[in-house]
Amino acid sequence: MSRSINTCPSCNGELIIRELYCPACDIQIRGSFSAPEVAPSLRLNSEQQAFLRLFVMSRGNLSDVERALGVSYPTVRAKLDDLIAAFAAESGSTPAESKQLDRDEILTRVADGRLSPDDGMALLRRLAGEA
Repeated sequence: MSRSINTCPSCNGELIIRELYCPACDIQIRGSFSAPEVAPSLRLNSEQQAFLRLFVMSRGNLSDVERALGVSYPTVRAKLDDLIAAFAAESGSTPAESKQLDRDEILTRVADGRLSPDDGMALLRRLAGEA
């Protein structure tokens, strides 16, 4: 099955589904259909789809995602926040603010080796509103 595309390659307008086809019984259903509410992932861009797949295959373990992508924890967290925002936009709701790490938790993660010192500094700056 081919990957879905969401926007017109010519004008970037939103594409709608005009035909559904069942190869088992050769039936065609024509009309104007939007991507189903139950499958908002159809509206994700290719980078978001790839991240979602990796996140699920990693059972939601951000450390595993971090290692697989070879990026820092803040980068993985930003990608996850982007994905959450995309799903929230699809449903028309505002995502709840993700629980922000407090200073002590960041320092604990650096001390435990779960977070690099550079990533810890980036999070502390973000927490202080510098970045």
